[in-house]
Amino acid sequence: MLPSHPLAFVRQAFADESFHEADRAGGFYVLAASVFDAAAYEVVRAAMIELRGKHAGKLHWNRMDAQEQRNAAKRLAGLDGFHVVAVGAPVPPRRQERARAMCLTTLAVELHSYGVTELLMESRTRQLNQRDVRTVAGVRQRLLPRDAEFRVDHKSGAEPLLWTADIVAGAVRARHEGNLRYHELLRDRVYEIDVVTGC
Repeated sequence: MLPSHPLAFVRQAFADESFHEADRAGGFYVLAASVFDAAAYEVVRAAMIELRGKHAGKLHWNRMDAQEQRNAAKRLAGLDGFHVVAVGAPVPPRRQERARAMCLTTLAVELHSYGVTELLMESRTRQLNQRDVRTVAGVRQRLLPRDAEFRVDHKSGAEPLLWTADIVAGAVRARHEGNLRYHELLRDRVYEIDVVTGC
């Protein structure tokens, strides 16, 4: 459940995803966004870099062992922020981009209601980045007030603030796969929305 009052002067959110494709009615797409007061950014970055430890490159949920994942979820739960997560289903094979667009649409509307005007996502290819941009442009035109400000931009995965959303997405995916231990640590800071993908 989210805090009763959004953090002061929130402008940005940081997003990452995880997904599980499956035949028939299975599969799901998790798109998580982390929101912090800008004054806390350096504290959050330092915490993420400490969690990465001696590993090279970015912190990545799927490269951590179970104890490292638990430590990451616990550390993130202790940081002052909140996380909005869109979980889309079903996601059959080769349909993850449609599921991503549906989740991004829901996430953009929800984040806008919390005063967020810019969503930062890890950069993929130029073509895939442009898909995100088009999706958010459609949200602005169809679902947000006429004068609304909201945009999506893409950054290198080296940005530690993006790692927070990776942790949340990993914990939520684990819960949907039957492992509750990580989500239990974060649940008071996570607001999850179910999305019907139409895939």
